[in-house]
Parts: sequence; structure tokens; C-alpha cells
Amino acid sequence: MKKSFILFFVLVLLPLRLPAEETQTLDYRRSSLYSILINHDDQKMAKEIGEVFLEIPIPEKYNNHDLSVKILSMDERLKDLDAVNSFIEKNGIASRMVSRWFDRDPFTGVCDVNLVRERGLYNASEFDREVAANSVRGQALLEDAGEDLISNTFLMVNDIRYVDKENKGKAAGTMFRMLGAIAQGVVNNLGGTTTISNSNSIADLGDALGSMMETLKGFRVIVHTYLYQLVWDEETSATFYREYYSTTADSMKVKAFKQNRNFFRLKYIGSQQSSGNIVSFIGVNLDTPEQMVRKACQRAIDENIVSLQRNFEVFKVKTPLLGVSPLRADIGLKEGLTKDSRFEVLEKVLKEDGRIDYRRVGVVKPVSGAIWDNRYMAKEEGAVGADLNYTSFEKVSGTRDFYPGMLIREIR
Repeated sequence: MKKSFILFFVLVLLPLRLPAEETQTLDYRRSSLYSILINHDDQKMAKEIGEVFLEIPIPEKYNNHDLSVKILSMDERLKDLDAVNSFIEKNGIASRMVSRWFDRDPFTGVCDVNLVRERGLYNASEFDREVAANSVRGQALLEDAGEDLISNTFLMVNDIRYVDKENKGKAAGTMFRMLGAIAQGVVNNLGGTTTISNSNSIADLGDALGSMMETLKGFRVIVHTYLYQLVWDEETSATFYREYYSTTADSMKVKAFKQNRNFFRLKYIGSQQSSGNIVSFIGVNLDTPEQMVRKACQRAIDENIVSLQRNFEVFKVKTPLLGVSPLRADIGLKEGLTKDSRFEVLEKVLKEDGRIDYRRVGVVKPVSGAIWDNRYMAKEEGAVGADLNYTSFEKVSGTRDFYPGMLIREIR
């Protein structure tokens, strides 16, 4: 047993020490996220907002825990949490999120721990053997998974509203057209012929700028994001394994689970509203409104996620160092990095009972001028830093060498 434990520790749970020059994508434990949209059918661009939301991926720093329902349609603007809470309770969202963790069959009640094992990066044979034997160590592994995985499962409800600024856009567009026409008239009166880009006259340029201003000034979204966390405490865990978990078909447990879906619950963490600033549409095909909607919505949601991570400790994510020459990680402006950001460096530690802990071994900060712009469509708009592919860091403190696989987490 002792040899098996040591092998499990060395091969699975210790971060790999990789060559400093080599950038790798390393596996690590992530929080899990289910994201839904509250869409307002009565507002302009509702169809486009709904369509592009389905294309927005769960951030790569989280496990995708989406369920089949992704969009909740409402005729009126969400004014408080009552409508969201009602939807969550009426549809048993918490119990469905638990079911997904254990791939529970709703008809037979059969469950498994494959997803728990996969996301927890446990050695398959070791984990299954200890859990099946119902040993003390097996119980510790399940408790570890519950504390570090299942309890870090979140629901994110996004209320996206389109702000109609069409009148301002038309006014700005008219101004540019008038200025173009006046400038072209002056040139003509002077007896000259001025061309731009070898084809467009000044008046044509004024028309083009006018059309662009009508489009850009007339489009804006504000996203209000509500964050919930799945409750997976000692009582919930014990009740689930005792009364609802089964590896064989069990009609009594199927009935019990169905009658007690409200036993599982989500707790409200907090909310964040995007600033609604107008997004630059450089690089966007203005003839394709879906691209504009996608860029505006995704950047607003990313902005809210960053704010929620900074405001609520439980929602923070850890990111692995991909290399040490230079120190680097695949995070950037999308995660809100600035030259003043600070990150603690964490080393994964395995306790004797099989649980995983994290020990702080240092602090790093982004290198000024080497922050990756990984926001959606940053490359298309030619943003500075969009071609870096990672952010470089420098050590602020720490008495030992860092190595790839160590995790970094932002310090408030």
C-alpha cells in the first residue's frame, strides 16, 4: 500500500518539471462553470444576442459544466433576483448540476465518479480501488474532490440588454456626410480633383465614415452578471452518497431523488454590471451584425468575470506556469492583467490521507510591455500585444526556483 501511494504521488499529483524552454499546456484542477443567458425577446437585437451567446465558450480557466438549458427568455428587464431564483428552484438547477458531476441516469439512478476522477486528476485505478473498498482513504479522496471540485461549481446568469443609441449614431453619421460634402465642394471650386486611396473622393469618404458612425454609435450592450455557487457541504455530501448515489439501478433511490430535488441548492455570491463602454469594432465586418454583437457581448461578459474574481475570493482561478525562461502563463488582458497586478505562486502538496493542498512559495508580477492581449478579436483589430501568446512575469519574492506546473493566483 505504501509503494502504491508513493507511485500515485509521484506520477499523478506532483507537477511535472519540464524543460525551461518548452511551453506546455498542463492539466490542473479548475473550478466548474455553468453559464446561462436571460434574453429579452422584446428588445432590439434579441435574436442576434441569443445566437451569439450560444457561441461564446466557457472561459478556458473553468471546466464546462453547462446543462441543456442555456437561454431563459423574459419579456421584461430583470429588476431583482426573484425571477432568477424562481427559475433556479422551479427547474431544480442545483440538483441537475450535481447529477452532471456523477453522470446520474435519471431513469435508473445509476451514478459514477468518472468526471470527478477526471477533473480531480486522480489516478484511475487507485481512486476506484479505494472508493470501491469504502476505505478511510477512499472517503478522504471523495471529501477532497468535494471540497476542491464539486463545491467550486458555479452558475453564472447573464442579463444582456441592448442599449439603443441609434439617434446619436445617425446624428454623428449625418455630420460626417455633411463635412465630406463641404470639403469636396471646396476642392471642386478650386478647380482641383482630390482622390483618396486612388478611388474614393472626399465625399465618398464622408459617406463611408458616416455609415460607420451610424453603426458604431448605434450599438452598445450592458451585461449584468449574477453569480451563484453550488452548496456541497458535509451534510449535502453525506446525504447524496447515502440516499441517492448508486452504481446499480435502484428505483427507490430514483424516487427519493425526484421527491427531494430541492434538497440541493445554490447560494448567491454577488453580481457585477459591465461598464457598457462602446467596443472598438476595428477588424469587424460591419456588414455582419453578428460579429459586432459577439465582440460586444463577449468582452462585456469577460469584464464581469474579472470583476467577480477580484471581488469574491471563492471565484478566483489558478493558472499554471507554462515555462520559466521567461516565467510565463497563458493569461492576459482578458483576465484583467495590468503592470500593477500581483500573483502568488502556489505549489501543490499531497497530504498523507490523499487530499491536495496548495503552499505559497513566492510572488510574481507581469513584465511591463509583455502583457498578452488575449481579448476576443484582439488580433483582428491589431491590438498591441495580441501576438504574444502568453504574458511574461518576473519574480517579486520567493527563495526557491519556480518550475512549470506551479500555479499562480492573483492577489487582491
